[in-house]
Amino acid sequence: MKTDQGRVADPCVMVIFGASGDLTKRKLVPALYNLAQNGLLNENAVVVGFARRENNHDNFRAQMTEAIKEFGTTAFDPSLWERMRARLYYHQGNYDNPDDYNRLAALLKQLDKEWGTNGNYLYYFSTPPKSFEVISDSLGRTGLAKSGNNAPWRRTIVEKPFGHDLDSAKGLNRRLLETFDEEQIYRIDHYLGKETVQNIIVFRFANGIFEPTWDRRYIDHVQIMVAESIGIEGRGAYYEESGVLRDMIQNHMFQLLSLVAMEPPISFEADSVRDEKVKVLNAIRPMRPEEVIHNTVRGQYREGIVDGEGVIGYRNEPGVSPSSQRETYAALKLFIENWRWAGVPFFLRSGKRLAKRDTQIVIQFRDVPHLLFRGSAEEQLEANRLVLHIQPDERITIRFQAKIPGPTVRLTPVDMDFRYEDLAGSSPATGYETLLYDCMNGDSTQFHRADMVEAAWEVATPILDTWEALPPRDFPNYEAGTWGPDPANDLIGKDDPDRRWLNPNFP
Repeated sequence: MKTDQGRVADPCVMVIFGASGDLTKRKLVPALYNLAQNGLLNENAVVVGFARRENNHDNFRAQMTEAIKEFGTTAFDPSLWERMRARLYYHQGNYDNPDDYNRLAALLKQLDKEWGTNGNYLYYFSTPPKSFEVISDSLGRTGLAKSGNNAPWRRTIVEKPFGHDLDSAKGLNRRLLETFDEEQIYRIDHYLGKETVQNIIVFRFANGIFEPTWDRRYIDHVQIMVAESIGIEGRGAYYEESGVLRDMIQNHMFQLLSLVAMEPPISFEADSVRDEKVKVLNAIRPMRPEEVIHNTVRGQYREGIVDGEGVIGYRNEPGVSPSSQRETYAALKLFIENWRWAGVPFFLRSGKRLAKRDTQIVIQFRDVPHLLFRGSAEEQLEANRLVLHIQPDERITIRFQAKIPGPTVRLTPVDMDFRYEDLAGSSPATGYETLLYDCMNGDSTQFHRADMVEAAWEVATPILDTWEALPPRDFPNYEAGTWGPDPANDLIGKDDPDRRWLNPNFP
């Protein structure tokens, strides 16, 4: 997260493994196009799609042209796209075939000469996780991963899921590090590319009015919610192996938590920021099996109404077992055992087929003494809170108390709202622009380091193990179109009945 952003990214060849998948056409190519529109993509940047499916350069260019028109988030500029289109190539091959990598090496050498990419290669692993290791090994054997201080750079972006549990994450880290140095590996989380998420550090550390109250003396609890109204979108086989804890909480939400709870870094250099984030993850108190039972809630949706339309239950989704025990909702209560946060509960929840799509972070401050307002409408006295809205409406809200005009003391909560579109207008984006740009410039601040991934799994794995040992007896236990199972309300209010989830459109 360097403060000198704005220079044009380095020239390079970006090789997308798994280029026939949806991510390339829906997110990656539109993100590159948006960078080009903003003058940040090098005119000599080239894209090579690598996949098993039969295809050729011309057909791949035609497919990406249609993708830009369908999934692009900004106005289509024919002349700009024509220049980009000429730099799209396709390479058909199998991920485990050495000959296909030798042919790839020859193609990259040719593109270096034609486009002046200086031998800089960015490899994007947009494949099923089972292919990560074989692709990495193959690049190493072909010599395509070598990078040095004065040599052209070679970097790789690895999509989630990064491992299935702690042991598999450690194993994948070991395999990748046999080919690449840690500085070459960019474990991506597209949530960290969102403007509101990137602004958390600036909001906290560039404003002197917030940081002095950002601790256990003033904050009662923190809520982090990632709610999705969609179902599993045809990914039944994947979701049966994953579930919401692996798919959303272990990576995206733990990263949001670390940004909220981290200590001030000594600089915005990548390792300074990531050092503080991993300290937070290491400070989360691991749960024993009996604590998992009391401090977590899981759920699975049944049929219901979402956005006015009837939807099927999870067990009726394609690729899902009719007796599935996989969770589509989870709520956790976590504690960070350090001087800043000791005793402050962090409540995390995420689920599919909830009432509304929304991602937000709620900082709930402690109540003020009510004695001063005895005899007034004290039931209206709410604690102050700060809400960071991440999607779909990016904004920051501060709620405080004010007096209603009149001869008596009557209180009402009021909101102070900052919307990003008011600052610089709307900025249509895919969420990948900043991350791709940072990788091309060698800035790894917004990417996971190996120890961060393993620290997150240290927290999640005991929960998963306990859930595996104690299958749920009440699935499905929440109706699609609601805010999840009833026990989640008991979880947040167990220690303090005044605590409750802040749902969107909360009064």
